[in-house]
Amino acid sequence: MLTIPGLIVPMESLLPVVVTTLVFVVIGLIVFALTFFVITKETPFSVRKEIEDDQNVALAIVIASVILGSALIIAAAVHG
Repeated sequence: MLTIPGLIVPMESLLPVVVTTLVFVVIGLIVFALTFFVITKETPFSVRKEIEDDQNVALAIVIASVILGSALIIAAAVHG
């Protein structure tokens, strides 16, 4: 058995861990994209125009908080 000092996962079982991590990354990105899509479709104005052109910081903070909230939920689901 090959072990590298300081490495938590042995080299033999590294591939399943990497595959599982990639699956959760893809699921997380899909949830983030879906969340942003829902926000942009439900608002009566252009989110991109408000943030980029009008420099609406409050809207950017609200969207960032929704994304961070989603990230916390996904992290809790992954961690168990």
